[in-house]
Amino acid sequence: MLFLSRHPAPCALDRSPGGINAAKNYRNDGDSIFRLFKDTVKGGDFRAREANVYRLAQISLNIIDQCVAQGVPFAREYGGFLDTRSFGGVQVQRTFYARGQTGQQLLLGAYQALEEQVAAGTVTMHIRRELLDVVIVNGRARGIVTRDLVTGQLECHAADVIVLATGGYSNVFYLSTNAKASNCTAIWRAHRRGALFGNPCFTQIHPTCIPLSSEHQSKLTLMSESLRNDGRVWVPKKKGETRAANDIPENERDYYLERRYPSFGNLVPRDVASRNAKEVCDEGRGVGPRGQGVYLDFADAIHRLGLETVRDKYGNLFDIYERITGENAYTVPMRIYPAPHYTMGGLWVDYHLMSTIPGLFVGGEANFSDHGANRLGASALMQGLADGYFILPYTVPDYIASIALDPVDVSLPPFTAAKAEVKSRFEALIAVKGKRSPDSFHRELGEIIWDNCGMARSDAGLRKALARIPELREEFWRNLRVVGGDDELNQTLEKANRVSDFLEIAELMCVDALHRTESCGCHFRVESQTPEGEAKRDDANFSYTAAWGWKGSGQAPALHKEPLTFEYVPLSQRSYK
Repeated sequence: MLFLSRHPAPCALDRSPGGINAAKNYRNDGDSIFRLFKDTVKGGDFRAREANVYRLAQISLNIIDQCVAQGVPFAREYGGFLDTRSFGGVQVQRTFYARGQTGQQLLLGAYQALEEQVAAGTVTMHIRRELLDVVIVNGRARGIVTRDLVTGQLECHAADVIVLATGGYSNVFYLSTNAKASNCTAIWRAHRRGALFGNPCFTQIHPTCIPLSSEHQSKLTLMSESLRNDGRVWVPKKKGETRAANDIPENERDYYLERRYPSFGNLVPRDVASRNAKEVCDEGRGVGPRGQGVYLDFADAIHRLGLETVRDKYGNLFDIYERITGENAYTVPMRIYPAPHYTMGGLWVDYHLMSTIPGLFVGGEANFSDHGANRLGASALMQGLADGYFILPYTVPDYIASIALDPVDVSLPPFTAAKAEVKSRFEALIAVKGKRSPDSFHRELGEIIWDNCGMARSDAGLRKALARIPELREEFWRNLRVVGGDDELNQTLEKANRVSDFLEIAELMCVDALHRTESCGCHFRVESQTPEGEAKRDDANFSYTAAWGWKGSGQAPALHKEPLTFEYVPLSQRSYK
């Protein structure tokens, strides 16, 4: 059985438009499985398992063949071969793409294959359902509790195995590139049932997004990292510059990524690009109405390649930018700024992608497994499809075949108890009858997390957040206003339930960030940096995965450590200069 919160639709355009990595070496530029493996370990700042990353690099070759067989229309060169381009953190062209809508096209390919199985009767699809709890029977995951988002009806479903592929938790920041319905409820309820949570503070801020334009905005829009192949990032050298971009002469522009990182230039990894953008804006050299933006300029690319070539490669992204900002990026530089995008943290899983709850498997962004402290561009689709097409189809049957599972049904006490807990929680949300909307709490929580557990983190800031989040959570349960009932279509109630989970996962993020006093990848502790302002790891004390266990409401989580060893890619300080 397959449960979806909404009917299959092309919804990944805003999440992964730029491409998917694979070590095919079609360009004959020195790429290989080992090079992809090494780039990914280094890009994650040595905080991922070598074994998982190497398997990912191996499987990448098969993913492209699988997708082509499904009919995914990857871009092709004039001669008919699949085309590739570069992404951040690498010096080869290994990213396969479908113009600026790769994620959308891969989804359509997957959905076509899914619908074939639905028509064949091998898959039963339940749409507009939201998972609200995991049912544990005799220590194993044997079922779920869901809510019909249209009727409000709670349902129990029994199973031999459960697979969660419910995405990450970037919406804890309120403003992110994620779909508004994206939430952490499924993985968080599994965590409360006993699944360890790995590296919750590892959250990625994407450097190539449209800046915030209004305090009333509820979502941010991703501009693909692929744009940094040909676009040049710069800010004025002078603070407080008020001239239009095209009026600023070349000798008064600071191409700061090219200046600081001559080897990689504008294609440094996302964590590096994001921190540098924040740094120049904090200096007072940011652009745009709020001073929170940098320029991404295509004038050189248009002069070098021609307007039509640039339009063929990035046209739909330029169209999206113009619809949102009213500016034509072919004639004036884009304005971009970092935004929350992806979470490397997630439920801890073993090599078979099974969590610490036997029978509960976790795939894609919902698990912590492959990216360490920073995900390289075009690797999210690679991991999600590797997990779904080439790992779980082998590990799940292996689990079922290796153990005798007693039959269960939804009449057993664990199911009725879990359903009653969910029902009680919804009734409690409705019964508060306060004055504030779920969105108002979510927005305030997002500001707390962005300010104190965003691109830069400090001891003082994290302690401030850890003091404020419980206060906000207490006010939430005292002053929340939910209109309507729980037996009908009620999006306010849905939001309230999700925000209640964000209020808990946000606290764990800050606990993990406070505990990890080193800087690594996207986790940048201001107390731990090199003289050049780069992240400074502490391998002697933090070369491990932090897996946190739920101990109950109001109780400190329990820390478990999985040591990380590096046999094939020796530990070294990252450098992209």
